[in-house]
Amino acid sequence: MNRARWKAGRSYRRRFWTRGWWLGFLWGLLLVLLVKGAVYFLAHERAKEEGLRPPTPAFLSESAPAEADNTIANPTTGGNGSTSPESDGTSQEDAQAASGSAADKPAETVSDYDRLWVSVYLTEEKRIERMPIELYVRGVLAGEMPVDFELEALKAQAIAARTYIYRRLLTGDRSGLTDKAKKADVDDTVMNQVYVSLGALLGRWSGSEKEANLQKLNEAVEGTKGLIVTYGGEPIQASFFSTSNGYTENASDYWNVDLPYLRSVASPWDKEISPKYEEKVTMKLKEAAAKLGVKTAEVRSMRILDTTSGERVKDIKVGGETFTGREIREKLSLASSDFAWTIDGNEISFTTKGYGHGVGMSQWGADGMAENGATARQILSHYYSGAKVEPASGTLN
Repeated sequence: MNRARWKAGRSYRRRFWTRGWWLGFLWGLLLVLLVKGAVYFLAHERAKEEGLRPPTPAFLSESAPAEADNTIANPTTGGNGSTSPESDGTSQEDAQAASGSAADKPAETVSDYDRLWVSVYLTEEKRIERMPIELYVRGVLAGEMPVDFELEALKAQAIAARTYIYRRLLTGDRSGLTDKAKKADVDDTVMNQVYVSLGALLGRWSGSEKEANLQKLNEAVEGTKGLIVTYGGEPIQASFFSTSNGYTENASDYWNVDLPYLRSVASPWDKEISPKYEEKVTMKLKEAAAKLGVKTAEVRSMRILDTTSGERVKDIKVGGETFTGREIREKLSLASSDFAWTIDGNEISFTTKGYGHGVGMSQWGADGMAENGATARQILSHYYSGAKVEPASGTLN
């Protein structure tokens, strides 16, 4: 009996103690809420009295996603169902590190130029990637020029690439796009500019090499942010190519478009440093004839009629047909329109000098100029005759 009483008493004390603990906890919680409510009320009243407003984010970093109502009213951008750079599986930390927009960098005021976004159709992945214009320029820089080139050459390439896309956005140009890519501004191929997506760029290198290369790319882009090449106040057609034969080509000699800033100039640096300066291609005479649409015997008797200011083939006679140097290059897949040939038996060998169409800035020439101490502005002034380097925001309107 005594044992049962002792247990009953113990159970009663335990319930009493538990109830007391809960009452104390609830009183404490209520007291905290009352204090916080009072502090909030006093702060709010004070703000109303002093006419204060809640702080707003006056600054955004360059790589911050644009708000929908901040997107510039540009008919070539927006509303295309594209994806953000982060949508390719890249982590936020990697994306931020690659963009060079760490939080410890000075904030910059968002301008109309900063709100320009570019939609790129990724041909392999069959999707559209959308990013701020400066990140697009960085992707083009990674795709169009070796990262071990001189920094001033990379800067010149960044400005040329930016000029190309800025002019394209400005004019609504959609040339070079397939039907699948029509909703984008450009694709990622040589038909526009070679572009390396953020995910591919982060996977290209590893360790300290990755850090150093991304830093170099970011330095070239950020060091030229917003700068484009203009002629007469308008962004130019900033064409560029790999390697010259010693000279660049007049635009009128290759494209039948006479642009005053795309005139032939000397480019002596390429020969010494470019691995693509000279190339030899051998094929059957029958194959060459088939590609040109002429008889095999006519290939044996072909002869050059005229050359250009850039020392490339302008016109060539093959049987009864006259071809331009560009046509021969494209039909036979030659590296350049500066070519000579030899015939041995049933084979013909073409030796080319230079690599690419030859119009505008030579990338290897730019690197050679930079090695000799030229700045990005001096490089661009050399290859784009009479043109200026100036901020894009000045010509946007």
